[in-house]
Amino acid sequence: MGASVTQSERVNASRRRRRRSARPMSEINVTPFVDVMLVLLIIFMVAAPLQTVGVPIELPKTAAQSLPSEREEPLTVTLTADGVTMIQTTQVEDGQIVPRLQAILTERSTDKVFLRADGAIPYARVVQVMGALNAAGITDIGLVTDMGGPTLDAE
Repeated sequence: MGASVTQSERVNASRRRRRRSARPMSEINVTPFVDVMLVLLIIFMVAAPLQTVGVPIELPKTAAQSLPSEREEPLTVTLTADGVTMIQTTQVEDGQIVPRLQAILTERSTDKVFLRADGAIPYARVVQVMGALNAAGITDIGLVTDMGGPTLDAE
């Protein structure tokens, strides 16, 4: 009546252990997936600011603070030193600015338009474009400048 184990019981126990370990693992290892997603997130976070409008202009400098960031890519109207008007990176004739912007804004969640103008552009031209945008019902217009310009302080 001792607690001895027979040879056949040992063989059966070792077979049961082998069968359990021989079955395919049905669990998904999530760690590599999370690692890849984090790397992609970092890549997109670094690359997203580089996707801004690439029309080279010399923006005027100002001491004003920058606007808070948007969720969508900002819709930008650019007036170059050559007198060319562009929506994002597409050249547009003067008579087509307002209809194109209205068509684009119907598909967007925000109606904010940023106006970028080269410093060499006459102020009258900038105001003319702003007036056309305002007359078309676009009231949320932001002027884009570079930071670090002169201030009006007496200091």
